[in-house]
Amino acid sequence: QVQLVESGGGLVQAGGSLRLSCAASGRTFSFYTMAWFRQAPGKEREFVAAIIWSGGSTYYTDSVKGRFTISRDNAKNTLYVQMNSLKPEDTAVYYCAATKNVRGLYASRMTYDYWSQGTQVTVSS
Repeated sequence: QVQLVESGGGLVQAGGSLRLSCAASGRTFSFYTMAWFRQAPGKEREFVAAIIWSGGSTYYTDSVKGRFTISRDNAKNTLYVQMNSLKPEDTAVYYCAATKNVRGLYASRMTYDYWSQGTQVTVSS
């Protein structure tokens, strides 16, 4: 059974920082692409960032470029996102996603086979 379990969510003031972690456990560990998505109340779930197996290729949505950094530790089967200079509009439930397939659109929800339960990130003004 494969599980993705998040940690690090919480409440932070605008301008502050937060780091989310997503630990994978189970029989399958060779996720090719891992990503972060988020969903604010009343809005569609949107792509935030993605990272390929080697860590050399990363992708970000424009609204978080320069503020968020995605990384992964394959030995620990863990995905991270460091979020700096947080803004109230970053408030959302954040989800970790993963796929073992080597093909697919990294920003599409349909690409991913595994999802975390989500963790709340709230940025106060």
